[in-house]
Amino acid sequence: MKAAVYHQYGGPEVVHIEEVPKPIPKDNEILIKTHASTVSSGDWRARSMEMPPGFGLIGRLVFGLTKPKQTVLGTELSGVVEAVGPDVTRFKVGDAVFAFSGVHMGCHAEYKVVAQDSPVALKPDTLSFAEAAALSFGGTTALDFLKRAKLCRGEKVLINGASGAVGTAMVQIAKHYGAQVTGVCSTANIHLVQSLGIDHVIDYTQDDFTSNGRTYDVIADIAGTAPFRRCRKSLSNRGRLLLILGSLTDMLRAPWVALTSRRKIIVGPAAERVEDLHTLAKLAQVRHYRPVIDRCYPMNEIVQAHHHVDSGHKRGSVIIVP
Repeated sequence: MKAAVYHQYGGPEVVHIEEVPKPIPKDNEILIKTHASTVSSGDWRARSMEMPPGFGLIGRLVFGLTKPKQTVLGTELSGVVEAVGPDVTRFKVGDAVFAFSGVHMGCHAEYKVVAQDSPVALKPDTLSFAEAAALSFGGTTALDFLKRAKLCRGEKVLINGASGAVGTAMVQIAKHYGAQVTGVCSTANIHLVQSLGIDHVIDYTQDDFTSNGRTYDVIADIAGTAPFRRCRKSLSNRGRLLLILGSLTDMLRAPWVALTSRRKIIVGPAAERVEDLHTLAKLAQVRHYRPVIDRCYPMNEIVQAHHHVDSGHKRGSVIIVP
């Protein structure tokens, strides 16, 4: 089968197409024929080793000290079950599914095997395969952080970086939970963010949300430009700062902030839970969450897809089709 692989860290050009063995499902695994996957910011970091400040060595320990341990990138996919192991009871051949492999990667391939009890679920029939492939990366991150923040109906939420895969997911999910949502984005992305049903939009090229005097119960920093020292005055008395893209310094600061104030810094990788995929599927089924698609590339143009993600200007998700 064809797969997009990389054997060294670097720019988009280190990724290329190779023929690799087609996987065979074990007793409790299913074999998925991939219909779509994504190139996410997670793929960019794993490929380039561009990590948040303080996490360079940790990134190398996770992905490989001198070269990648997992040579096939891709954290999420959608497709159709082609074969099942003898112990599989939750899925059958022909099921349309979506799956999230997370840090284990491996989705930029024509076929992928996953355990039946891993993060994999039936595809909502309200979504195309391209949309279903983009459900997991942004959706699970948004769900996990909002759960850890214990978001309540009516609270004010600000999302810094509202136009990417995680940002567009968080806008929609926070609105589903009944929050009043403000999004921060560039001028070019205002209409996109408004189309998601957001309450307010701040154009960061015209207005600095940290100096306008408004406060929020929850601030989610997805862009990596709103550390605690910058936005602490924008947090309410019991405000929670969600550092989706946080530094090691902010992670170490979190216990002190909790000890000396009523505010909290919530930081660290999002959990990868199968129940979150079921939640996302239900939200998509009732049209409360629909992934935003920037553009689609065939797998043989995956280098161009990585270039687009590297540019930092993608809106929602970038799709790869075999």
